[in-house]
Amino acid sequence: MISVFTSCVSVKTYNKRLETPVAAEKLKSDVDFAYKNLQKLHPKLYWYISKDSLDYKFDSLKTTINKPINPSEFYQKLAPVIAKVRQGHLRLVAPEKRLTKKQIRDLKNQKGLFSRMNYVVDNGRIFVKDNKEKFEDIAVGTEILKIQEVPVKDYLEKYKKFVNSDGFNTTFQKYSMARRWPIYFTIENGILDSVKITTKHQNELKEFFIHRQKLTKEEKKKEEDENKKISKSEKGKTKDYNILTKDFNRDLQFPTKDSTIAYMKIKTFSGTFSKRFYRESFAKIKKSPAKYLILDIRDNLGGSLSEINNLYSYLALEKFQFIDDIEVTSRSSMFQADYFTNFPIFTKPIAAVTYPIYVIGTAISTKKVGDKFYLRNNGIFSIKNPKKNNFTGKIYVLINGSSFSAASILPSKLKGDKRAILVGEETGGTNDGTVAGRYATKKLKNSKLYLPIGLMLIQPNIKFTDTKKGVIPDVEIIPTLQEVLQKKDVQLDWVMEEIENSKN
Repeated sequence: MISVFTSCVSVKTYNKRLETPVAAEKLKSDVDFAYKNLQKLHPKLYWYISKDSLDYKFDSLKTTINKPINPSEFYQKLAPVIAKVRQGHLRLVAPEKRLTKKQIRDLKNQKGLFSRMNYVVDNGRIFVKDNKEKFEDIAVGTEILKIQEVPVKDYLEKYKKFVNSDGFNTTFQKYSMARRWPIYFTIENGILDSVKITTKHQNELKEFFIHRQKLTKEEKKKEEDENKKISKSEKGKTKDYNILTKDFNRDLQFPTKDSTIAYMKIKTFSGTFSKRFYRESFAKIKKSPAKYLILDIRDNLGGSLSEINNLYSYLALEKFQFIDDIEVTSRSSMFQADYFTNFPIFTKPIAAVTYPIYVIGTAISTKKVGDKFYLRNNGIFSIKNPKKNNFTGKIYVLINGSSFSAASILPSKLKGDKRAILVGEETGGTNDGTVAGRYATKKLKNSKLYLPIGLMLIQPNIKFTDTKKGVIPDVEIIPTLQEVLQKKDVQLDWVMEEIENSKN
């Protein structure tokens, strides 16, 4: 009883603090603290913006803080300046209200509101892309015009200043906003039981409320049993079953009767059981008559660097080095990485014991070249031979603006080595690498906001383009809004037709 009471009090105290004004001078101190740590830890801070320009933006920000404001209002000011760095992995964490244990328990037994559908954002408009549960009978293709009487374009205009991609590409924003606008809406308005929306479908306007729905015990039990059954099966493990999206992260198919085409879809480089999947998949491809491989990494936001390095070893034709030595800002910067956050609570004692080994290993692997510091590229990222079952045929890679991070590094390497034909849309991550890997999360002392800072500059071993843009496809095919809503895959269709023509 005491622990529950304490929990309720701490939640109430925390939430009250989000609305409590903080002195202007203290917030200015937070601005300085944030910028100082970015300069100290981020290895490529001025990649897409000059130091003078970023200095000016941080100085200008402080002049706008001339009275006490609460942490939520402070976030609205600082987050857009952080976004000006144009690094997609760098983002100030938005302050969210905490929930009591009872609220968390209740939410687990409920279905959400906007999170139950997928969306397309196009020119300041929101359309329903998928509604698998037929939530409120909202048809695919429905445009959401207003939410709580506020025009959708006003929400998108407000939220877009928090969203940034790597570099100067513009393809990532619409995909990121399609995923994130419901999150920003919830942060701004709280968890609501119902929301009034205005929609348009086939020229018919409607105004109605959508409601949060409760899961019955039977529904919850059935869902848990099905997820457990699939995720723990051999197929569920190897293909990495995702209980949230209720499908597999990886899949291999032979879409034609003659099996001369292998189609591999990777939705995320999660790393989970990936080695086994690629080992079994490429063994199967080797035994097949497949002469063409279509690798589909559209809408893949990245993940494990080790996984894409391993995947590339099945695609390479000769010895290769996948990435360059990883640049860091100093010999000691990696000591500030969020080491313990990667361990579950029950393994924290083990993490504490192994931490000195991590420190010593990091110190040994750090080297100085000129005035820069690098982590030695050894182990899994050293020069490698192709795998025994490597694919030697023709490769097509499908990419779009939501191919990000590791899903940009892989096609960049493939293109740089002239090993594949890229089809689709410019990627959301840049061609020449990204800053990610390990993070050091800094807590701003007065506003209590969190700023995770990437510590590692990861770049594919290629000749850099210096365009400061994404990976550009060899064949650009951008589907129209109607083609997306009608589920027409014009990019895959083009590849299938191109292969058919080359056969003939």
